Amino acid sequence: MKIVINQLEQISGVEIYPIISLIIFFTFFVLVTYLVMKTGKDEIDELSNMPLDGNNDLQNDDNQKT
Repeated sequence: MKIVINQLEQISGVEIYPIISLIIFFTFFVLVTYLVMKTGKDEIDELSNMPLDGNNDLQNDDNQKT
């Protein structure tokens, strides 16, 4: 690990990368949180019941081709 730290210290401007990574992570986290909060309960209920629903689009597509 010491070798990696020594190599990174020799790169000029390397201290900006953790800051950029934090900004990207924080922006993504805020965006996902906003989208989850904006999603209505009806849509969440519909999406949660999709695996249990017997009416699957893939099955319908296969049946229509034959």
